[in-house]
Amino acid sequence: MNEKLNINQWAEEDRPRERFVQLGASALSKAELLAILIGSGSPKESAVDLMKRVLKDCDDNLNTLGKMSLQELMDYNGIGEAKAVTILAACELGKRRQGEAAMHREQITSAQDIYECLHPKMQDLDVEQAWVLLLNQNYKLIKAERLSSGGITETAVDVRQIMKMAVLNNATVVALAHNHPSNNPHPSSDDDRITQRVKKACEIMRLHFLDHVIVTDGHYYSYHDQGRL
Repeated sequence: MNEKLNINQWAEEDRPRERFVQLGASALSKAELLAILIGSGSPKESAVDLMKRVLKDCDDNLNTLGKMSLQELMDYNGIGEAKAVTILAACELGKRRQGEAAMHREQITSAQDIYECLHPKMQDLDVEQAWVLLLNQNYKLIKAERLSSGGITETAVDVRQIMKMAVLNNATVVALAHNHPSNNPHPSSDDDRITQRVKKACEIMRLHFLDHVIVTDGHYYSYHDQGRL
């Protein structure tokens, strides 16, 4: 008989769910944690083996897994729509947890802080988005607001709106950030023009322009760190 057992039929010492209870989540591999979510594999392989195969195709990288589409996951024998949705929902929850932790940062004083704050929101995007971070005089985050989605141009990023938001939120420090889905962090001429316009507006309004950061998946470009502010 070649039929594979589901998790509930495994020997107790081999069940990821029981191992989770006995040893804690940190004792389990990524494949075991994902196997708990999907519950069963296919007649030819266990849930753990199935998830090991999926992770191998993702270079054992959960970030890469989270970028997969429903159809890409459903191409694996043993993963239907419900399991694919469950896997991607778990990846999204992990991303949101990371983002909420970053948003509660005590202070944002550097490009690295800006990157860590916004990377969870931008890492899986296939379009450009621009965000503004509004900070108080102690560099504590007051608000993070999306300015545009679908392309970064001087029209999309309304400098007047940024200044209005800063005044209404009693901000004294402003930071700008946007992503490059191409994963190339090098700024464009449009990026340069927007940066200079925001810088001049902040000078007029007596606001400190902390930085303009271009976010990619794993890297960033900082106008401040490059001496361009």
